[in-house]
Amino acid sequence: METEDKETKTKKKVLIVDDEKGFSDAVKINLELTGKYEVACENESAKALEHARTFQPDIVLLDIVMPGMDGGDVANQFKDDAELNSIPVVWITALLTQEESHGKIMKNEDGQQMLAKPATLDQIVECIDRLTKW
Repeated sequence: METEDKETKTKKKVLIVDDEKGFSDAVKINLELTGKYEVACENESAKALEHARTFQPDIVLLDIVMPGMDGGDVANQFKDDAELNSIPVVWITALLTQEESHGKIMKNEDGQQMLAKPATLDQIVECIDRLTKW
């Protein structure tokens, strides 16, 4: 049991907020298979803040276009929350194509990190590791 607790503490915690359950589940499975991450998914944008408070992620992968609250609304909630505003938030969106991004992590005019959907596992891992250095 001690070994399991030690392993869990060394894993980076990733929260995926995306209304496409199939996408978020696939990313979760692939990230967890690396052995480096503990991943939670939230498919309802209105519940993202509450889920983040409970899960305490090291990074959030956030879709932009979602029903109800869009990614901008969710990101603003994180920014306005003293407990969560230091957590890096990365847009992962189909609004940016792989061709536009040349397969790289981009930044928007506000400096927000962006990954194009569909992002490769290598792109996601590189982004998470770069933004969550311990």
